[in-house]
Amino acid sequence: MFKIGNIEISNRVVLAPMAGVSNAAFRLTVKEFGAGLVCAEMISDKALLAGNDRTMKMLYVDENEHPLSLQIFGGEKDTLVEAAKYVDQNTNADIIDINMGCPVSKIIRCEAGAKWLLNPDKIYEMVKAVTDNVSKPVTVKMRIGWDDEHIYAVENAKMAERAGAAAISMHGRTRVQMYEGEANWDVIRQVKEAVDIPVIGNGDVTSPELARAMLEETGVDAVMIGRAALGNPWMIYRTVHYLETGELIDEPDFESKMEVMKLHMDRLIDLKGEKIAVMEMRKHASWYLKGLKGNGDARKAINQAVTREEVIKIADECIREVKERQEESAVQKI
Repeated sequence: MFKIGNIEISNRVVLAPMAGVSNAAFRLTVKEFGAGLVCAEMISDKALLAGNDRTMKMLYVDENEHPLSLQIFGGEKDTLVEAAKYVDQNTNADIIDINMGCPVSKIIRCEAGAKWLLNPDKIYEMVKAVTDNVSKPVTVKMRIGWDDEHIYAVENAKMAERAGAAAISMHGRTRVQMYEGEANWDVIRQVKEAVDIPVIGNGDVTSPELARAMLEETGVDAVMIGRAALGNPWMIYRTVHYLETGELIDEPDFESKMEVMKLHMDRLIDLKGEKIAVMEMRKHASWYLKGLKGNGDARKAINQAVTREEVIKIADECIREVKERQEESAVQKI
């Protein structure tokens, strides 16, 4: 257990905020697999203040998700502060997170996201303005730097702490790296050694064993898991269990994966309606189907599905085929 401000986090495993993925349906599913903290996908400060319908719906937090961090981004102090105040006063989020790590060009052009990494003074100014105006704990999610020549991770982290940030999530890649190459855990370690607030390490945590390795090598307070949890919420449960007991639990069987996929879809339908949910589940289904021999036909079929019933039928057919192969294999071994 560790604390972010006055918020107690029950274990050392955190779900990353992933744009287009970390909505309430996905977060709740992962939360049930044991994540100590779940983080919502980033929200534009200006879209929030404009009352954009899609953005306002992204503020929804299920009561079973707590504790939850809601992430905002922006490049201008006034609008960022106003958006933070809205989240503080009008949502049931536990923590307000500021994105200063998104590498996408359209975010950079707004002077937001990873663009902040080049200016430690701006980090202090912006974070200070937010912390002075809200009551919820404020955290920041950043990368180690812009590129190999501009790695200001330690200075940026110190500025965030000085400005009142309650914790820092540090992704061990630069903006230029995007999501490629190796994460630099050594810089994450340097950041942890330089500040007194909790640090959450992010990058290349793709197994329970690597989660423990990051904790041991960097000294961070928790690990953040993102892409490794896509179609695989068991990664969260297996990691929490391994860190607490040292026991490595087996991967789930295929039928279990499909049943959770169905649950995930039904929650997404409740959240967004059948038409949109089924379309969004196409990418999730490809992640759930990962590892299934010959899954190309199933993925193609789901990408053409437009109703819940169609997706369920495809999933059940996959389960049937897997069971048949297992039975044939068992017979051959006799």
